[in-house]
Amino acid sequence: METLTAALRSLLPHDSVITDPVRLRTYECDGLTYHRATPGVVVLPDTADQVARVVRLCNDFGVPFVARGSGTGLSGGALPREDGVLIVTSKMRAILEIDLADRRAVVEPGVTNLAITEAVRAQGYYYAPDPSSQQICSIGGNVAENSGGAHCLKYGFTVNHVEACEIVTPDGDLVTLDRMDPGYDLLGAFIGSEGTLGIATKITVRLCRAPESVTTVLAAFESIEQGGQAVSAIIGAGIVPAAIEMMDALAIEAAEAAVACSYPRGAGAVLIVELDGPTPEVERQFAQLRQICSGAFELRVAADPAERAAIWKGRKSAFAAVGRISPAYIVQDGVVPRTSLPGVLAAIDRLSREHHIRVANVFHAGDGNLHPLVLFDDAEPGAGERAEVVSGAILDLCIEHGGSITGEHGVGVDKSRYMPKMFTEDDLDTMQLVRCAFDPRGLANPGKVFPTPRLCGEVPGMRKGVHPLVESGKAEQF
Repeated sequence: METLTAALRSLLPHDSVITDPVRLRTYECDGLTYHRATPGVVVLPDTADQVARVVRLCNDFGVPFVARGSGTGLSGGALPREDGVLIVTSKMRAILEIDLADRRAVVEPGVTNLAITEAVRAQGYYYAPDPSSQQICSIGGNVAENSGGAHCLKYGFTVNHVEACEIVTPDGDLVTLDRMDPGYDLLGAFIGSEGTLGIATKITVRLCRAPESVTTVLAAFESIEQGGQAVSAIIGAGIVPAAIEMMDALAIEAAEAAVACSYPRGAGAVLIVELDGPTPEVERQFAQLRQICSGAFELRVAADPAERAAIWKGRKSAFAAVGRISPAYIVQDGVVPRTSLPGVLAAIDRLSREHHIRVANVFHAGDGNLHPLVLFDDAEPGAGERAEVVSGAILDLCIEHGGSITGEHGVGVDKSRYMPKMFTEDDLDTMQLVRCAFDPRGLANPGKVFPTPRLCGEVPGMRKGVHPLVESGKAEQF
């Protein structure tokens, strides 16, 4: 590492190579603070060529590397390696091109999600994927995790809005993956690969025309079950809103404490529904929505953009807001069919009471993407372990109901041990063969996604004896 660090210093400006132990602590985790590791060295390149040269140096020395954007991920995907290099792309934040005629923008990976919309808003365009952290999360990280957001119900995830990516491959080559390339969908494979197939250095995103009309509605229900029934009824009526979000009483309490969002008092759940599109269509859908939500004890309709922002304020701040009511928490992420929402939410409530661990529910109700916030006091002996049990049991519930262990936060290190519960050994071997095709040396973000990484070239199938990576201490077998 000392020799590699010296080589990095000759390649990059002095202040772009960090080895000071105190400064390294800044990068020891992403948004999932439950897992921490101090990186061996941190580099902050300014250009794609610098990223490629850093990766080639890592290959020369056989040292693993991890890419990191703004560090807002919630699965430990950007957890660094103590024996490796952390490549931080936050300085690469230029919007390189805006082409409104073709509805495209070309950006560097450090550009924040919301910055794209702000750059084209005056011309009547916007970038559709909108994670709750969109003010600070970066496009490079969005690509790595295939991030979604509240409006992914109607508009889809990051993969639906990226036309091309310039990437640095795990062996240090600069190549471009384009949606129009013939043959295998390599761009589709790369998006959501969590940094295991390379590092995005330039991204071409699709811009959307701002809708003619937007109507934002807040419906307050006495119970979360009533809210869940309303969600099923909305989709069952053939309405596809831009967004359907739900928060339970505990999540509302946290949001009120943090940002004073002034949601209706006494609500067991609030539903935020946003309709957009041509004005006649939005008006027709709103008339249907009002009928469906007749069981709500209060219905608010935003009269202008300021009121719309006020309705969204509590939901957008929900994850951070729970820090007002709990010293520590785990943000979980799973998916269930919409029709299973009432049963799964009831089961989460039972888990909460059995283990004496509070759970705040805030989620993308329209597509069944749950974000239970498992609250605990890390100063209380055993509380963290109980929270982990509840968190894992929630993922088991998602699988049992035909859902998924992750909707948009990725697998990272947090959920890798659950992969065999959802996928067969053949599935996992096939996934790893794809990874090996990109990264035969296993240097790109090793230890993520897969429960027990196998060496490229190893025969697929059941292993006998101790895996070499486990024996060397570089991997952990669950």
